[in-house]
Amino acid sequence: MQPSDAPAAGRATKHDADYVFHELTRSICPECRQVIDAHIILRDGQVFMRKRCPRHGQFEALVYADAQAYTAQARFNKPGTIPLAYNSRIEHGCPHDCGLCPDHQQHTCLGIIEVNSACNMQCPLCFANAGSGFSLTLEEVEDILDGFVRTEGYPEVVQFSGGEPTIHPQIVPMLRAAKARNIRHVMLNTNGKRIANDDSFRDELADLQPAIYLQFDGFSSETYRIIRGEPDILDEKLRALDRLAEIGCKVVLVPAIERGVNEHEIGDIVRLGMRHPAVLGVNFQPAFHAGRHMQHDPLQRMTIPDILRRLEAQTEGIFQVSDFVPVPCCFPTCNSVTYAYVDGETVLPITRLLDVEDYLDYISNKILPGFGDDVLRALEGLWSSSVVPGSAKATTDLLTSCAACQLPEGLDIRGIAERMFMVMLQDFMDPWTFNQKNVMKCCKEILLPGGKQIPFCAYNSVGYREQARAQLAVKHRKPLEFQFSR
Repeated sequence: MQPSDAPAAGRATKHDADYVFHELTRSICPECRQVIDAHIILRDGQVFMRKRCPRHGQFEALVYADAQAYTAQARFNKPGTIPLAYNSRIEHGCPHDCGLCPDHQQHTCLGIIEVNSACNMQCPLCFANAGSGFSLTLEEVEDILDGFVRTEGYPEVVQFSGGEPTIHPQIVPMLRAAKARNIRHVMLNTNGKRIANDDSFRDELADLQPAIYLQFDGFSSETYRIIRGEPDILDEKLRALDRLAEIGCKVVLVPAIERGVNEHEIGDIVRLGMRHPAVLGVNFQPAFHAGRHMQHDPLQRMTIPDILRRLEAQTEGIFQVSDFVPVPCCFPTCNSVTYAYVDGETVLPITRLLDVEDYLDYISNKILPGFGDDVLRALEGLWSSSVVPGSAKATTDLLTSCAACQLPEGLDIRGIAERMFMVMLQDFMDPWTFNQKNVMKCCKEILLPGGKQIPFCAYNSVGYREQARAQLAVKHRKPLEFQFSR
């Protein structure tokens, strides 16, 4: 007698889960910050993180809105570069030993110095939770810069941030101190208020020529009311841009994109950037919810694929999702970038002239030796977190890359390099999406007095920011010592 294929009456039947288990990693509880296991799952074409805290229960958050892209982008994960020195020991395990410790898998492409915690705005969305707290001295910043040189030899990029760094009374000497140490690129991260209104400060910037990262979230008063708490700030930002153009300072616009607030303005921000003489690129940052933030649904957060799809639709295909390639120096799903030749109404992404994916595919390694190696090095320079559009190095890398391009008739290589516009997307993690695997490859570190270099997403999510701020606020402070409960 053959067993029946049909289940016996009343017997339960097995069924498949509505998701695919992709990998196991470690994360933190958004409530207590305890390190806990986390599952990365694929469901409905998207990527989610699911985790459970013994005390606070289960959490789930959207990580990436394109599961196919997320899994395919692993091939862009290049070997990390080892720093010249580490500043902490392996004692308790990641993410408790940040410093960098020898378990970290990448050097610092971009070092960030928060010179103060104060700000001349009170943004509802502020990962730094800007307000009263601390203000570094010039001597402290010089020590930080010397430590950066010690670990990197010839650092690529240092960015001065805050709070609002332009209101620090010694910000100009700090910028000069970085320039004096031959750090290749010195950046100033700002909301633009002082640049728009202070002639003497603008004149000092004209002499120093730092790269400017300008907070620019869109055009509508409602956007600025919700994200920045100031509905009438647009004219001031546009005035800052024009004043920077007058002194030849180059700008990257930095919009924070929040679902339901300014996602409809993505295309217009890029159009402004392409036509404004000061702007060499846009760095979109999906809103992440660390520090001070609005109420949000972790399952509805913006991710890189969300912005790319809207960019393609809102520019009517001038930029397409397929034009963007992951940045391989960090974890590939953290960053994506493209460059486009812009001349009037002509916009031609470099990825349509050169198969960048072939060169940056570190698994199949399909490129030929010799000439291909030169192009690979140039593309690694461009597809890096340390790239500064318009810099001499970026121009050289573009020239080398374009030497392998199939150029349309009438275009020459140098003409392309001189009219290149960057669009980058950077997705930072927060306590809901924190992934230990990603943070171990992070190449953007917060630089602190005493030499500590802490990955940006760990600094904002795990508790380092709060501890550093408390210690830095003490008038006669001791060297920073981070000790977290586990």
